[in-house]
Amino acid sequence: MLEQLKQTVAFIESKIKNKPQVGIILGTGLGGLVKEINIQDSLGYESIPNFPVSTVEGHSGKLIFGELGGKQVVAMQGRFHFYEGYTLQQVTFPVRVMKMLGIQTLIVSNASGGVNENFSVGDVMIIEDHINLFPSNPLIGKNYEELGPRFPDMSEPYDHTLIKMAKEIANKNNIKVQSGVYAGLSGPTFETPAEYRYARIIGADTVGMSTVPEVIVARHMNITCFAVSIITDLGIYGKTVEVSHEEVQEVAKNAEPKMTLIIKELIASI
Repeated sequence: MLEQLKQTVAFIESKIKNKPQVGIILGTGLGGLVKEINIQDSLGYESIPNFPVSTVEGHSGKLIFGELGGKQVVAMQGRFHFYEGYTLQQVTFPVRVMKMLGIQTLIVSNASGGVNENFSVGDVMIIEDHINLFPSNPLIGKNYEELGPRFPDMSEPYDHTLIKMAKEIANKNNIKVQSGVYAGLSGPTFETPAEYRYARIIGADTVGMSTVPEVIVARHMNITCFAVSIITDLGIYGKTVEVSHEEVQEVAKNAEPKMTLIIKELIASI
């Protein structure tokens, strides 16, 4: 993997003008942030050596370099999911590439199902912690000391300072935000009522199919992380309804301006 990483990083560095400081994974609800970036370079995933290619509707597949909030950023327009058939090492490969390109901070967004009875569809939740319910861990296998320690500490997966700053930004702009714990599952099925109940019992506020592997690898490489989630459906007893990918995208689109504002101001404040 180390050789592949070095090859990918060397290729990208030959194509870009500036070194990024912040990495952004433009998951559900943050697609519009691209319009705010002063784009300097853009590389299609298919042109990057060793890069996976996204297969999901609504995830396009470009690495975008530019300036946002006075910082140099690299944004993943389209992310990779375990349910697409990638290994967790492939899913998280771009995070390792971004670190080797120079990022110190990673910002992630996603869509999730709310299991906290105080949540509503369309709420924005700042992720304070996570539970890994994927059937594996991206760090299983040979550990490369150059990338990070064999047993990384996960006592602060999401940075407390960035969480506090984001809450202050939301408050200042009259944006209601929730905060809580995100449980990451493999998908691609949405959860059964019993699975939603199980997630709630073990301490989750939302469930989703991404983010956790990327954050594990980011923390392994000592990248500071911040993540935010849009509640696109509810898995609460008496409120659970059938849900489709199209409905999830529609809710996310409506919440997008709020997410974009918070992230843009947060990056400017880092």
